Amino acid sequence: MDQREILTRITAMVEDERRLRDALASTGTDGDTERSRLSALERELDQCWDLLRQRRAKTEFGENPDEAAVRPSSQVEGYQS
Repeated sequence: MDQREILTRITAMVEDERRLRDALASTGTDGDTERSRLSALERELDQCWDLLRQRRAKTEFGENPDEAAVRPSSQVEGYQS
């Protein structure tokens, strides 16, 4: 996946995230299914951002960005801001 494809995927996921959050806020119900989908979406979004950062860093330092790989969500979720 190249940088453009990753950004396109991130944009679509952000839109999905917004729709899910709006649905949860407007229904006023528990929404276990929506919360589960939102949680999975947030993890996948973090992985995409991480992959994009990896590709940009490799490009910046003269390495092949295609060598960047999706890291497990358990690893990505452990990063500190």
